[in-house]
Amino acid sequence: MDRLITHLRHVDLGVPDLARQREFYTGNWGLTEVETDSGLSFLAAEGSPEQYVVRLRETADKRIDLIAFGAATRADVDTLAARLTADGVTLVSEPGAVKTPGGGYGFRFFDNEGRTVEVSAEVGLRVHRRIEEAESIPVRLSHVVVNSADPEGTVAFYERHLAFVTSDVLMHPRMGNMMWFLRCNDWHHSFAVARGPHPSLHHASFELRGIDEYLRGTGRLLRAGVAKIWGPGRHKAGNNTFTYFLDPTGNTVEYTTELDRLDEDSWHPGLHDFSDPAVSDQWGTANAMDEFVAAKSFNDLDRGLFVAPPV
Repeated sequence: MDRLITHLRHVDLGVPDLARQREFYTGNWGLTEVETDSGLSFLAAEGSPEQYVVRLRETADKRIDLIAFGAATRADVDTLAARLTADGVTLVSEPGAVKTPGGGYGFRFFDNEGRTVEVSAEVGLRVHRRIEEAESIPVRLSHVVVNSADPEGTVAFYERHLAFVTSDVLMHPRMGNMMWFLRCNDWHHSFAVARGPHPSLHHASFELRGIDEYLRGTGRLLRAGVAKIWGPGRHKAGNNTFTYFLDPTGNTVEYTTELDRLDEDSWHPGLHDFSDPAVSDQWGTANAMDEFVAAKSFNDLDRGLFVAPPV
């Protein structure tokens, strides 16, 4: 099947305390609020042409509102919607005008576990800029990772219906396969699925300009007293750096840089044993991957499953 998804656009979060979350993402994290509406905040990365990379919506329960991907053309959106419908996937909305900043043409559907996913094309580009040397704010949204109670089924859903491809898999000798890194372009992963006790957000990751900017950003957050879970270090799968923090609602967010770009014609997926410390962290600088890190990454059960956001 030909690939019609081009890239990751944004992740939209339902949060019980919008004011605290907005203050964190615009202050500590370094995103720019570009538009607000009643109970909504749209946040852009200064280095990205996407209209926004995070949307916050005030909700009673913490949830993933939406994961949004791009397509190249309106015809590709229609083709993908028709394929999903023919395969029995539940559409939340038929292809039509997108009513969020930047407009465009798109549709929404539920994945196998009930997350709402949007695919859109012809979204207006945001005027963005080159991030300067030593400027420790996000360039773009790098990837989104979800926890799944049925990770094999979730990976199969995204491979079958959206033509994602597995780049690498993390495994453990006692627990089996634990995380699948999926790509929709030549970035090592734009999306990943982790084995967890329930569907939830594992983490959202933001690319910084380079190693210096990544470390400056990590240090800035540590000095500000933001809760760090894990890092700084460098993963083996994807070869990207990592420092994971908690936002005020308990979602895990990551600063990263230097994620691999692959020669897709020659790349073969690896199976990496993360009981080997060098797989989790090639540098050996991060705190140990332990039960504390795992428990924070599991997050709370997503309360938005099979309940589409109203906006």
